[in-house]
Amino acid sequence: MAKHKRYFLDKPENVTTLWRIFVAVCAALLLVDLVHHRHVTHPWESLLGFYALFGFIGIVLLIMAAKQLRRLVARKENYYDDDDR
Repeated sequence: MAKHKRYFLDKPENVTTLWRIFVAVCAALLLVDLVHHRHVTHPWESLLGFYALFGFIGIVLLIMAAKQLRRLVARKENYYDDDDR
């Protein structure tokens, strides 16, 4: 009987630890945003967490566009095995 190899993220406690580290880093960066002086061009750039929100919205829009693009360029699962040439 073959043993199933366990990877780092297979353990729920490791996932929880990584999630907590991620949240702590995000909170620390938000706190840095309070004290770091930026030379802004537009007034909305001075809002707390503007770049985090801007990046999040940009990634969400990018994922939504990729899902629609997949419908346009996707091939059948057996595309390379098709002998109907």
